[in-house]
Amino acid sequence: MKKDFKTAVAQRRSHYSISKKTSVSDQTIREVVDHAVKYTPSAFNSQSARVVLLLDKEHDKMWDITKESLRKVVPADSFEQTNDKINSFKNGYGTVLYFEDQSIVEGLQEEFSLYKDNFPVWSEQSSGMLQFVVWTALADEGFGGSLQHYNELIENDVKSEWNLPDKWKLIAQMPFGHPESEPGNKEYAPLENRIRVYK
Repeated sequence: MKKDFKTAVAQRRSHYSISKKTSVSDQTIREVVDHAVKYTPSAFNSQSARVVLLLDKEHDKMWDITKESLRKVVPADSFEQTNDKINSFKNGYGTVLYFEDQSIVEGLQEEFSLYKDNFPVWSEQSSGMLQFVVWTALADEGFGGSLQHYNELIENDVKSEWNLPDKWKLIAQMPFGHPESEPGNKEYAPLENRIRVYK
């Protein structure tokens, strides 16, 4: 049964131990992503978010690309830990790649020059909201995931492999799969130190 919104938000956590098991169809995963992309807000209704959903062998390929990119920069004598980490993401069922279309951002900068410095920031903020919406919705379907940022290291290879436009800027990678363990306890700072209310 689907959770209410507050429960879904509270139970969305980072899961690093994931597997390829799933009781959810690929179509349902696609619907989760479609819904999130359509309804997540963006500044000036720019709708600059672009998403690539990788499943099955394409998901595996993504993490093989990442591993080989890291092999070029991580010393060989300390690569084993890196290899294990990347394999933990590859063990999952799929990956969501988040991009922002810079042609839209640049177009808005030209059209509304008074705000030109803000549009890249607003673009990233919108992407963050999208990541949260997808992550929470996938968690509601029983998946565990995490957010990764190998952006500059893999961006060119990713664009080449999946024939993506040059103007798509890679923002984040979200491997997801069946959670194989529960996340540890999380400490929360006192809300009275984080929120002020004036009336």
